[in-house]
Amino acid sequence: MQVLTVLLASAGVCLGLLVAPAEGTDLAQPAAPRRQKRDWIWNQMHIDEEKNTSLPHYVGKIKSSVNRKNAKYLLRGESAGKVFRVNEDSGDVYAFERLDREKIPEYHLTALVVDKDTNNDLESPSSFTIKVHDVNDNWPVFTHRLFNASVPEMSAVGTSVIRVTAVDADDPTVADHASVMYQILKGEEYFAIDGSGLIFTTTKNLDRETQAKYEIVVEARDAQGLRGDSGTATVLVTLQDVNDNFPIFTQTKYTFAVPEDIRVGSSLGSLFVEDPDEPQNRMTKYSIVQGEYRDTFTIETDPNHNEGIIKPMKPLDYEYIQQYIFTIEATDPTINLHHLSSASTRKTARVIINVTDVDEPPSFQQPFYHFQLWENQKKPLIGSVRAKDPDAARRSIGYSIRTTSDKGQFFRITKQGDIYNEKELDREVYPWYNLTVEAKELDSSGYSTGKESIVQVHIEIMDENDNAPEFAQPYEPRVCENAAQGKLVVQISAIDKDVTPRDVKFKFSLSTEDSNFTLTDNHDNTANITVKYGQFDRERAKVHYLPVLISDNGRPSLTGTSTLVVTVCKCNEHGEFTYCEEMAAQAGVSIQALVAIFLCILTITVITLLIFLRRRLRKQARTHGKSVPEIHEQLVTYDEEGGGEMDTTSYDVSVLNSVRQGGAKPPRPTLEAGPSVYAQVQKPPRHGAVHGGPGEMAAMIEVKKDEADHDGAGPPYDTLHIYGYEGSESIAESLSSLGTDSSDSDVDYDFLNDWGPRFKMLAELYRSDPQVELVY
Repeated sequence: MQVLTVLLASAGVCLGLLVAPAEGTDLAQPAAPRRQKRDWIWNQMHIDEEKNTSLPHYVGKIKSSVNRKNAKYLLRGESAGKVFRVNEDSGDVYAFERLDREKIPEYHLTALVVDKDTNNDLESPSSFTIKVHDVNDNWPVFTHRLFNASVPEMSAVGTSVIRVTAVDADDPTVADHASVMYQILKGEEYFAIDGSGLIFTTTKNLDRETQAKYEIVVEARDAQGLRGDSGTATVLVTLQDVNDNFPIFTQTKYTFAVPEDIRVGSSLGSLFVEDPDEPQNRMTKYSIVQGEYRDTFTIETDPNHNEGIIKPMKPLDYEYIQQYIFTIEATDPTINLHHLSSASTRKTARVIINVTDVDEPPSFQQPFYHFQLWENQKKPLIGSVRAKDPDAARRSIGYSIRTTSDKGQFFRITKQGDIYNEKELDREVYPWYNLTVEAKELDSSGYSTGKESIVQVHIEIMDENDNAPEFAQPYEPRVCENAAQGKLVVQISAIDKDVTPRDVKFKFSLSTEDSNFTLTDNHDNTANITVKYGQFDRERAKVHYLPVLISDNGRPSLTGTSTLVVTVCKCNEHGEFTYCEEMAAQAGVSIQALVAIFLCILTITVITLLIFLRRRLRKQARTHGKSVPEIHEQLVTYDEEGGGEMDTTSYDVSVLNSVRQGGAKPPRPTLEAGPSVYAQVQKPPRHGAVHGGPGEMAAMIEVKKDEADHDGAGPPYDTLHIYGYEGSESIAESLSSLGTDSSDSDVDYDFLNDWGPRFKMLAELYRSDPQVELVY
């Protein structure tokens, strides 16, 4: 009875929810008092998805309280007529397609009841919803087909790797419709998965060096599904490297050969190791664990290649040690011992270094030499440097001082390396001398083999008390002529060029007491000069020279004399200087200046006398007879053009002709000798014999050279370059018409006769008759 009551109550509730009020009025509103309300009446609309029965599928019934025979039912909406249709008469709603809740979970439609004849609404339209009930018809699907994950190697059991997710499209509000169960199909021996999809490790021995990647296949199953299908995904797990392996030597023994002259700090060889870890986890440290040569070699790690670089820390010597043997170890201080996979068996190796002999330069016994030499002494020996051939040949050594040494010309060195000074040295000039001594390796013949070394030699000049004290500065004291007795004139002090000890004491005194000054020694290396009697006479002496004796306490003690020049000045009543003579006016010309002036005068006198004698000798030479080349020289170097061709009386052209033909000088004809010689002659024919050969010019040059070589009064320079003789071999021939033939010329000069009297003389010179010769 109770069950029946509950069912009736539920049906009433559902019926009340599904009934739509007429004309769109709300259910909560009370009925109109004067008219009966019309209601829509239909069953609850719902349908299961994926029905296997034949189409169409009955959904429900819509019905209105309007009870007319001409009423018909219609549906409106997006799916009306396609998915859902209604029987016009009965109001039954059918689905004509199989529904999928995962695509459309519900449909919204509008129900209408209209008149069949007029299609007018008999009731207000009413909206309703058809809900699709879910059935468990979907299996879980992973969000990705492939997942990538990583986990450090050697991780503890239970270390999380990755969480995978699969999604079921069924309604999650329905119990067990969307529940997912995960399972590992591949890789279950190393990994496991829980109900939330979290994958974790099940072993602590995941070694990257053994296997770096793992592939896991995960299944997601819906146990309550109709089809019982499941989805799968693949998870790629990469093991992250940790520093859990020691480096291993690739060899048990390393052998190197290195020359003995290898530079300290340079690489002589490399050690190689294998480390299975990744490069960022390779921190190999090399060390020498056995052997006596830890201070001779060091092993540095190359950070780029993880190699061990062996470098010498000190020079190697083949003559001392030919072979080095020691044991080395390779470790990694950053290794994680908790993750240590296995113990290495090749962490040590043996190293053998064979030193090879090379021809080395000589080596000095000391890195530098320091000798002391007293000044003003020429010692037989300052010191000795020694070098030897480090090779087994033991060749002899030769020594020398490089010319670039500081004042090296003051010293010499013997073949044995003994150093001497060539002259006495003054410490006050140069207190130190730095020499560069060179040692050369010599062969059996005494020649250098090219191997050499140098060493610095420092010679310190020791001080002797060889300089007397002198004034510390130049003093220019002045005193008033009316100065009172005891008036302070000046305070003096002294210095010594020698090395001054801390307890140096200078003593001051006057060399004579015959003066109007008094010296008082203050015993603090100073002294006061004061007026002794007072009142100076400027008419008698305007300047007083006061010799001061200064002695030191050296060994031996030296005394020097410095002269103090005191000027007597005029002063006013306040003791202020009003007029003083300058020292330059009192000083005379020194003897050195006089000697210089005398030498200058003597030099000028000698030069003047030489010039005078040379001119005189030249005049005497001109009074004697001149040779033909000298006459030719005068004619050629004469720079006056003369009066032209019409001037036939200014020159004796026969002299030039005689020179050209090699003849002697003919007598000069008188000026009254008839008509002009140019008017009587015709230009002679051109013959090769007329011209002098080149030998004449060469002979003339030789004669002039001989004269210049034996002329003691001649200047030191040669004057042959001023010769203007053109030479008979010139292609252009001589430009002068005095000795020129024209017989071999093809030009007819008779046309010159038609040019008038101004060209008459030129026409006569170039007449074509070869029988008439030029007469001088």
